[in-house]
Amino acid sequence: MVKAKEYVRHLKAFDVVVVAFYIVLTLLNIIFHSRVEHWWLWIIINMGTILLAFTLAYLETKYENKFWISLHYWYIVPLVLLTFKEIYFMVKPIRIYDYDHIFISIDRWMFGTDPTHLLYKISTPVLTEILQIIYGMFYLLPIIFGLVLLRKKRFIEMDFSMFTVFYGFCLSYLGYFLLPGIGPRFTLHDFSALNTQLPGLFLTNILRDFVNIGESIPPGTPNPAEIVQRDIFPSGHTMITLIVIYLSVKLKSRSKYFFVPVGSLLIFSTVYLRYHYVIDLIGGLAFMIFTVWSAKYIFNWWRKQIGKPEFHYDKD
Repeated sequence: MVKAKEYVRHLKAFDVVVVAFYIVLTLLNIIFHSRVEHWWLWIIINMGTILLAFTLAYLETKYENKFWISLHYWYIVPLVLLTFKEIYFMVKPIRIYDYDHIFISIDRWMFGTDPTHLLYKISTPVLTEILQIIYGMFYLLPIIFGLVLLRKKRFIEMDFSMFTVFYGFCLSYLGYFLLPGIGPRFTLHDFSALNTQLPGLFLTNILRDFVNIGESIPPGTPNPAEIVQRDIFPSGHTMITLIVIYLSVKLKSRSKYFFVPVGSLLIFSTVYLRYHYVIDLIGGLAFMIFTVWSAKYIFNWWRKQIGKPEFHYDKD
């Protein structure tokens, strides 16, 4: 029993989120095993991931060298993508119905029309190219911010930021179960004609294909709307980008001069490029506010459990 407690004390706050979230996913796989394809395989992967979190936390504490410290931080990056893919196999079988009609109605109530049609009036190949490139930088933003913090050896801020970002990703993934949807590029526009209707210059089509492959619809996929990932509400791009902007400002990092303008354009691009409804962005904002409000309490609660001092922005 004492040995087990010692292993738990090695965990950082973001490890605790990993363990808790993968337990939740495991329980969902068990409850809905009759609907989720390869549910047993996902349970094995989830248990392996939990074991990995404990192992890396222990090895970092034992050896305290740069290799294990770095590996402990950065294992979260592929984990975000792995979790995203597991969610793909769970949301549609469990929830069955999409709720795009609700999102469309809310947008039309707010704007009197569809925002993607409004933005089409200002579209140009140059603007589309710029926004598609920025949209493709989404996963790089938290990584860049983490590298900035590590370069300055701001380890406690790095711990808190990694925790908050991964916690935010997990909450957004849970949101996909609440109100699944596929987005305006399928419901309000002809997905197959997107490259023609909203052309870019050099990289737009390649980057679009890359995004589509990540959402399980490689080029030539028949009936892409049927199999695409249900991941529009809340807008994870909006939520996580706002979290990174918030942290860069609150932690007084000069990187905010990069994240604020680039992040703002990224959020705008989600509607311009027809990935999201505006209500998805509002949902992302609401989830972000809850995340940053609750993150500090949870983070400090865990630090108290393992005998470490509380984290405060004004002392950084």
